[in-house]
Parts: sequence; C-alpha cells; structure tokens
Amino acid sequence: MKRLAILGCTGSIGQSTLSIVEQFPDRFSVASLAAGRNLDEAYAQAVRWRPRMVSLATEELAAQLSARLRQAGVSGVNVVHGTAGTVACATLPEADFVVSAIVGVAGLEATHAAILAGKPVGLANKECMVAAGEILTAAARRLNVPILPIDSEHNAVHQCLRVGARSEVKTIWLTASGGPFRQLPLDQFAGITPEQALKHPTWVMGRRITIDSATMLNKGLEIIEACRLFDVGSRQVRVTVHPQSTVHSLVEFVDGSILAQISVTDMRLPILYALAYPERPASTLTFDLAALRRLEFEQPDFERFPCLRLAFEAAEKGGAHCIALNAADEVAVEAFLNRRIPFMGIPRTIEKVLASTPEAHPATIAEVLAADREARQRASAALE
Repeated sequence: MKRLAILGCTGSIGQSTLSIVEQFPDRFSVASLAAGRNLDEAYAQAVRWRPRMVSLATEELAAQLSARLRQAGVSGVNVVHGTAGTVACATLPEADFVVSAIVGVAGLEATHAAILAGKPVGLANKECMVAAGEILTAAARRLNVPILPIDSEHNAVHQCLRVGARSEVKTIWLTASGGPFRQLPLDQFAGITPEQALKHPTWVMGRRITIDSATMLNKGLEIIEACRLFDVGSRQVRVTVHPQSTVHSLVEFVDGSILAQISVTDMRLPILYALAYPERPASTLTFDLAALRRLEFEQPDFERFPCLRLAFEAAEKGGAHCIALNAADEVAVEAFLNRRIPFMGIPRTIEKVLASTPEAHPATIAEVLAADREARQRASAALE
C-alpha cells in the first residue's frame, strides 16, 4: 500500500489522482492533502478520505475546516495552513509518495522539502522545475530520490527512455497540439478574447495552463523542464506541432530510431504510471487504434507563437532567465484574463522582463523565490 501526499488536491491533477486511488484501493491510500483556498472541496475530500493532515491557504480557512469537521463528527484530521502547512503535508512521515500539483512556484518549497525528506515525487508542477530545477534535481540525485514526471509529454519521454541509455539519446521531441489558434490568421491575433483562448481543442485544464497552451508558452516551460528532468542541453529538445494529440512525445536515438508514446488524452494514465512505477497496473484507459488513421506533425511558427522563441532563449541562458520567464508569464496571463492587456501583450510583457533580467544562477530556494518576486515586480511595472 502506497500512502500519498497530494499537494494541490482540489485541482484537476489532484482530483484525477484521487480517482486513481478510488480505482486502486488495494494499492494506494491518502495520507495528506494540501488544498489551497477551496474550502468546500477540501471538506468533502477530508470526509471521504480521512487523511492524517489537511492544509489550507490561510489560518482562517483552516479554522473553518476544523469547525466543519468537528460538526460532522470527523476526528483524527490535523488541519494546518500556509506554506508551513503544505511543507508539513509533503514531509508527513506516514506519506510514501508526494504528488506535486500546486500551480506556480507556490508548491516549490514543499516539493523541495519532500525531496530532502527522501520522498519520491510525482511532478505535475512544471513551474517548480523551471524555476529551481537545477536545485531540485541536484538534491534528488544526491539523495537518490526519484522525480517521476506527470505532465503527459515528460511522462511519455520517461517511458520511451526506459529502452535506451541516456548517452544514446539524440533528440527529445515534445509534441504540442498548437492550441486553438494554430490556423488563425495572424492579423486576427490582436482581437483574441479570454473566452476564445480558454477553449482548448484537446485537453481540459486549469485557466493559466490553458492560456499558456494558446500562446505555446506552456511548451516553452516544458522545454526547460525536459532539460532538467532528463539532463540534456536545450539544443537536444525540440517541439513539433501535432494537432491530434495522440503521440504525447517522441525520443530520437543516435542510431536513427524514434520511439513514440501513444495513449488516450486522459491525465489519469500518466498519473497512474508515476504512482505505480516501475510497475504497469492494468487499467480501463484503452486507446482506439482507429485514431491513428491521421497523424500530422508541423514545425512551430515562432512569429505566431513568440513565447516559444522566448522560452528557447531563456532555456539557453538558464538560471534567473528561466525564473523570469515563468514569473512574467504568470503576471501577464492574469492581466490578459482580467482584460488589462491584449493576447499579444503576453509575449511583449515577457520579452520586456527578460531583457531586464541579469545573468544569475540562484543556489538556494530562498534565492529562487527572491528572483521570482523581482521578476513579478518588473512584469507589473511593464504592464503599467
């Protein structure tokens, strides 16, 4: 029985993870949950799963959850709050495996703490790896702690790499759907609305990641994540636009062989792979081979998707530039969703912030968070 700490339990990855626990009750149980601000969902999950610990964003929300659990006659659940609470959930002695699915750098400290505590991590938070991947992977190697990717693309790469040595890898190919604007004429980009950008053609995801998919900044973050997770240079990672989203990624080896991972577009599959690794439990997530009757692959258009170009440039420089890329995007996306800037204002904001970012390679989590705050301040100033 593997006992899970689920960070970001009320989000889409967290809820999909809990559905896996429900499907495999003999394999997985819930040790702790970090829920953020969604009090109602945190309460429902605490009642259903009876974890040892639940964390909420604030002391006030934690007090409300404690009161509701008492009224419901639920005991034995320790309710904590804030960053310290999330860290406590991640490092709970009873937890055997940590699912890191908190969006943004908010989950960074807890993910780092889990690695230092020797907990295997299922990583669905690409921002952690983008901002502090050098620190996280160094700690994981030093302590022999596995980091198993849950993002569908990196999970696919992980599966392909099981058949060859890292020294045999020539190129990692990350596939991208191209989002909702792959064929939209460039002269119409200025009028793109948040409602249009939130309609992803393939995946159902959170608001920020859906906008990032529309700008292809999401794929840019994945380039940096792939470099850190698989210890390759940025020139060994490439992106191909694959509208069908049936091939989740490919690995090209030095002998010319290319391996692809193909499966349904359902996040439960990579979650199950990470939770059960190195086993492959039987599941109901079957793939219809008829879907392979048409497979398209295209070169990404950097004029249409300048965020992807900016990400490659940040990946080449590393350090503070990767932190700034993620921070500036988060600020710009929020401004776009609030209708403060147009769609193409997102890459313009990121480019301004990257241009003013000094060369630096933070060595500690505190330095990473400081660089993140500075980048957000520069992004806010650029918006003004």
